[in-house]
Amino acid sequence: MQTHMTSGQMPAEEAEFEALFSEWEKGSTIDEGTIVNGTILTVGKDFVVVDIGYKSEGQIQTAEFTEHDGTVTVVPGDVVEVYVERRENDVGLVELSKEKADRLKIWDEIAEACENEELVEGVITGRVKGGLTVDIGVKAFLPGSQVDLRPVRNLEKYIGQRFHFKVIKFNKRRGNIVLSRRALLEKQREALKAQTLAKLQEGMLIDGVVKNITDYGAFIDLGGIDGLLHITDMSWARINHPSEMFEIGQQVRVKVLKYDAERERVSLGLKQNSEDPWLSVDSRYHVGAKVGGKVVSLADYGAFVELEEGVEGLVHISEMSWTKRVKHPSKLLSVGDEVEAMILEIDGRSKRISLGMKQTEQNPWDVLAETYPPGTKVKGVVRNITNFGIFIGIDEGIDGLCHVTDLSWGHGVSNPADVYNKGDEVEAVVLSIDPEKERFSLGIKQLLGDPWMSIHSKYPRGSVQKGKVTKLLDFGAIVELDEFIEGFLHISEIAEEKIENIHSALSENQEVEVKIISIIPEERKLGLSIKRVGHDDEDYAYENQAPESATTLGELIRAKLDLGNLPSAGE
Repeated sequence: MQTHMTSGQMPAEEAEFEALFSEWEKGSTIDEGTIVNGTILTVGKDFVVVDIGYKSEGQIQTAEFTEHDGTVTVVPGDVVEVYVERRENDVGLVELSKEKADRLKIWDEIAEACENEELVEGVITGRVKGGLTVDIGVKAFLPGSQVDLRPVRNLEKYIGQRFHFKVIKFNKRRGNIVLSRRALLEKQREALKAQTLAKLQEGMLIDGVVKNITDYGAFIDLGGIDGLLHITDMSWARINHPSEMFEIGQQVRVKVLKYDAERERVSLGLKQNSEDPWLSVDSRYHVGAKVGGKVVSLADYGAFVELEEGVEGLVHISEMSWTKRVKHPSKLLSVGDEVEAMILEIDGRSKRISLGMKQTEQNPWDVLAETYPPGTKVKGVVRNITNFGIFIGIDEGIDGLCHVTDLSWGHGVSNPADVYNKGDEVEAVVLSIDPEKERFSLGIKQLLGDPWMSIHSKYPRGSVQKGKVTKLLDFGAIVELDEFIEGFLHISEIAEEKIENIHSALSENQEVEVKIISIIPEERKLGLSIKRVGHDDEDYAYENQAPESATTLGELIRAKLDLGNLPSAGE
């Protein structure tokens, strides 16, 4: 059966065909390298199928829509922007890319931001030579000099942080983007600085943040402008380094001490927030009071002890011990030690307090004077030997001095080291103790009786004795009668005839017989004569002279002879 078409049907079908053909032609004109909108049709394990209005569907790897935890971010029906890689591949599908579409879109946004001097946001992702890498949707470079207002030593601390940046260099063709955070901070700082300067006045208290620390102080960011808090204005107490009180980023409230608007320089103080403790030190401390404190510094001449914050006293090296000879404070003390001391002197105006550590204990010299009155016999060990005597340890830390003149009644010990050794145990007699001058005098020869006290009975005037010449002088000789007693033989008493040169008549170590012609016990002087041996005293002008007239000879000797060269029992 043959069917006939009416004249009204044909135009309608043709119109529909034309429309479909036109739509197909429109879809066939999609260009590669462009960004188009597409609708998700299906989401598979490997690919996502997308309808972009083309004669063929497109496909994108599912991985481009997958988060790090494996979650797929799209479902059928979602509309996404995609990049056309190829219009058709081997299986007749259009190759698409979501990542490239996003990247190209970001590049366009960055180009627009750069042109309009707008900010971009991103996360610092890593450290590279010369700076840091930043993810702003695409990889960008942040030079080290553009990270902050000041040079940053540790760039790694910024990794993982999110900031706003200014695009200072952009080259889409080469894929180069250079960012700056510093430019943004400088702009913000200038605005903040204007606000701070408008309200800044000397004497005001202002909050700030520690920005930098040096050996001499700390720089405080007051809001767009830095002020210097010098180390001397940080605390009334002693500070060795600002880092003892502050760390970078710390919030502080400081006082404006000086403000130079023209040079934009600000001097700050922290200790000025409280009263100087020295202003009322006289009301809190008194001479003679015992105080406790901490050693904060050592010097060659003593130790500084902090009594309270901002108030220190000095323990001079001479006030540390009654008995120890302290050569340096470090031999007794260390920084940080807690000590007890007595206040010896206060000068609040000069900010000085003198302290004594030894005064907190009984003076052992006072005890010594009570324990060992003069004449007491003591025993001790030779601790030190000098050319002027020996030091004998009696009590702990206290040595007594036995002067060389008190070692022997004899003709003197020229060198104590020839007689004594360190460690020798000796016995002595206490001669005197002076607690104020800390002097303890001992005598060894005093253990025996003074031979000069019995000189008249042992060597009576007019008796003849044997002796040995020990020293020749121009006008006489020294003659030793025994180990303790020496006498002087004047050149006129050697022979009847006049002797011009004593060396022609006597020699050292020569044995001689002498007659005692004068005795002066109190001066430990004995006058001798050779020419009178065998003669009566009546034959000479000195006959029947009283003992005290013998001083004529002593005066003669003193006039011609340096008595220091005439050793007596105590010299």
